[in-house]
Amino acid sequence: MSIVLSIFLLSIGASFIQRTTGFGFGIFIMTVLPFLLPSYGEATTLSGLLAITTSAAIVWRLRGYVTWNRLWPILVTFIIVSSIAIFALTRIEDHILRRILGVALILISIYFMLFSQRIKLPTTKKVQVGAGTLSGLMGGFFGMQGPPAVLYFIKSEPTKEHYMAMAQTYFLIGNVMMTGVRAYNGFLTSTVLTDYCFGLGGVVIGTCLGAYVFKHIPNRIFRYIVYAYITVSGVFILLS
Repeated sequence: MSIVLSIFLLSIGASFIQRTTGFGFGIFIMTVLPFLLPSYGEATTLSGLLAITTSAAIVWRLRGYVTWNRLWPILVTFIIVSSIAIFALTRIEDHILRRILGVALILISIYFMLFSQRIKLPTTKKVQVGAGTLSGLMGGFFGMQGPPAVLYFIKSEPTKEHYMAMAQTYFLIGNVMMTGVRAYNGFLTSTVLTDYCFGLGGVVIGTCLGAYVFKHIPNRIFRYIVYAYITVSGVFILLS
C-alpha cells in the first residue's frame, strides 16, 4: 500500500511541475521511482507512460500553438539518439555521467539566468540537432530528456504558450517512441502497467493544479522560473 500511495503522490508532484514549467516530470519522479520498482529500466518506462498522459492533455489544449517546421529537426534527432542510448542502457555505468550532467545543468541554467536578455538561440538545423542530441542522450539513459530541449524552446519561442505547446508535443512524441523501444527491450512489464494505473489519478490532479498556476505566471518572469527549476534539477541529478 505504501508503494501505491508513493506512486500516486509522486505523479501529482511530477505532473504539477510538468504543467507549470513545461518539463521536469522525469527529473522529479525518477529521484524516487527506481527504489519502488524492480529495475531501473522499468522505472524509466513507468515514468515515460505517466509523462505521456500528462503531455497528451497539454498538447490537445495548446495544439494551435505548435509550429511543426521548427519541431521536426530536433525531434527526429532526439528519436535516433535516444533509441541508441536505450539499447546501450544495460551496458553502461551511469553514475559518472549523472554527475557530469548535474554540474552541466547547474552551470548552464545559471549562465542563461544571468545573460538571458543577450542570448537568442536561432532555429537553425545545427542548433536543433545539437539540442536533440543532448536531449536524446539524457532521455535514453536517464528518462530526463527535458533540460536541453527546454533551453532551446524557451529561447526560440515567442510566448509561454508557444513554448509549452512545442515542448509538450516534443515530449509526447519522444516518450511514445521511447516507450516502444523500452517495451522491445523487455522493460514494459505487468508491474509497470499496474503501477501506471495507480499513478493516473495523481496525473489528473497534478495537471489541473499546474494549469491553474501556469495561467497566472506573467510571461516576463516565466523563463526565470524555468531556469531556476533547471538549476534544481541539476542538483537533484548530482545528488541522486
